[in-house]
Amino acid sequence: MAELLRQEKAYELFKRYHGNPILSGDNWPYPTNAVFNPAAAKLNTETLLLVRVEDMRGFSHLTVARSADGFTNWEIDPEPTLEADQSSREEKWGLEDPRIIWLEEQKQFAVTYVSFSEGGPVVSLAITKNFKTFARLGSLLPPEDKDACLFPRRFNGRFALIHRPIVRGEAHMWISFSPDLKHWGDHRPLIMSRTAFWDCHRVGLACQPIETPQGWMLFYHGVRMTSAGAIYRVGLALLDLEAPWRVLRRGDEWVLGPHAPYERIGDVSDVVFPTGAVVHKETDQLNLYYGAADSTVAVATASLSDCIDYVMSCPEVNS
Repeated sequence: MAELLRQEKAYELFKRYHGNPILSGDNWPYPTNAVFNPAAAKLNTETLLLVRVEDMRGFSHLTVARSADGFTNWEIDPEPTLEADQSSREEKWGLEDPRIIWLEEQKQFAVTYVSFSEGGPVVSLAITKNFKTFARLGSLLPPEDKDACLFPRRFNGRFALIHRPIVRGEAHMWISFSPDLKHWGDHRPLIMSRTAFWDCHRVGLACQPIETPQGWMLFYHGVRMTSAGAIYRVGLALLDLEAPWRVLRRGDEWVLGPHAPYERIGDVSDVVFPTGAVVHKETDQLNLYYGAADSTVAVATASLSDCIDYVMSCPEVNS
């Protein structure tokens, strides 16, 4: 009975915005194939999305879109905001899937993204104060690696990074540590794919980690391969507040999956892929921004308190 109640709670957690998709190629000020997988942040009184934009070659770059309410009247940069450095082999085939956090220590935003290099996808880092100029700090770890985001503060003097390397053909989430954002080590598995579950083939970080009194709330995507192709859904876990390598709880069920037509049909069908979230503490609202079918940008909303209640009802994890 408890499992059924938790599944019902998971099913009702998020509400899709009635105006979805909120951004598409039709909105863009220059020609593009698709816009999807946006990082999200608060900048002054606005919601800022750093959107992955795929051009007609199949290469991607990142462009800023701003909105006062986070849903409508988006102001889109007239040109790409962050493009691949054509002199860099690291970024030869474009930039993909950013995540944003505010580094309080540096008083700057940190943007982790995927650089598509000759050797495969690598996790790269840039820092910015205004999303107009960026300082590229280069790749952090060897390929093949994706789905990465820093935590906004240090733990025992070290920065922490969640990422998704491919190891022996397996795709699990790992956590690594650095004293200086350049040298990384102490690599540890964090969240593993689970045989027979909805996340049995691959897992990877969704939006940036969200700090709560109970721990770091972690949204992640899980992939299940079917005879009709892959299905990308979203799950929820909780990490220890001061020891984020410890997984405290993890939901057995997904909390958001492809259901609406714009999530089922697109360049890559049956994909819900969050890469950004904005929390409005004054209203207890969490806005989860995601790529829908690798074609458009959509948003779903939830009560932050309800998300915490749900994850606290999930099974404990021995880690």
